[in-house]
Amino acid sequence: MTLSAGTDAVRQSLASFRLEREADWKAFEALLARVEKRAPRALSEDELLSLPLLYRSALSSLSVARATSLDSALIAYLEALCLRGYFYLYGARRSLRTRIGDFFLHDWPAAIRDLWREVWTSVGLTVIGAIAGYWLVASDKRWYDAIIAPSLAGGRNPDSSAETLRAVLYGGGDHFLSGFAAYLFTHNTQVSILAFALGFAFAVPSVLIILMNGCMLGAIFQIYAAKGLGFQLGGWLSIHGTTELFAIAIAGAAGMRIGTSIAFPGELTRMAAAARAGRVAATAMIGVTVMLLFAGLLEGIGRQTITSDLARYSIGGGMLAFWICYFYLFRMVRHGDR
Repeated sequence: MTLSAGTDAVRQSLASFRLEREADWKAFEALLARVEKRAPRALSEDELLSLPLLYRSALSSLSVARATSLDSALIAYLEALCLRGYFYLYGARRSLRTRIGDFFLHDWPAAIRDLWREVWTSVGLTVIGAIAGYWLVASDKRWYDAIIAPSLAGGRNPDSSAETLRAVLYGGGDHFLSGFAAYLFTHNTQVSILAFALGFAFAVPSVLIILMNGCMLGAIFQIYAAKGLGFQLGGWLSIHGTTELFAIAIAGAAGMRIGTSIAFPGELTRMAAAARAGRVAATAMIGVTVMLLFAGLLEGIGRQTITSDLARYSIGGGMLAFWICYFYLFRMVRHGDR
């Protein structure tokens, strides 16, 4: 009889507790649902003013529920409700426009500056690969087929005449260099992804991919330079190449940062070091996709409409200067840090 009486008293206390306060919980939950789905302007002035009052009421109810060991389901409900209220009332809320602005004005350039050692290492590896590819093809023409896929070559090789190579530089249309341009964009996108994604293997695959990409560039450059068209090919490639190759260098740098962090974690565990490096690398890679899309636009428009070597070099050089200034010279302040 005593146990039954005690149980009835607990039930009566719980029912009384709910009866007194549940209306406030439901009202608070309904207001949160409305502002989360739409915006604060969906509420009237009185409703906005009632939000902090209802939040404190919910906190008080949660405190009482925990102290008196009431229904565990009720405690879980109140905890979730108070958490939602806290994030809405006190959490940092930024609009999509602000977040995008912060990414381009602060986060992306800051990530590239953080990766400066790896970026310039990647640029150096590209140059080394290009020199190696050029030298291999110059010393033995058979290396060209080993480096450049036959399906890409389209019959053009070190034995092609200068007239044929010159025609495809300036003719546009369905010529070798048009196919090479489309292939180059797709290839460079794949290279960027692989150089980043495989970096976890102590950065070795990233280094090899960047070297091979440079080697391919050197091989194609050699067959044009051998016919006295190296300057002309350099101009054509520079329109989009300065942006595209810089993007690949950044992707390789992101992969190297993760790989070297795993190989040399310092005082952190390998997982913690990889997670810290991954935050910077992921930010850089989001920007790489933007650069590759921009390079695609430059390639698609510039290849067809610009045939002046001087104009090609001016565009390519201007884009390279823009990226260097954007990443390393301009220091912009995050929104809200002023």
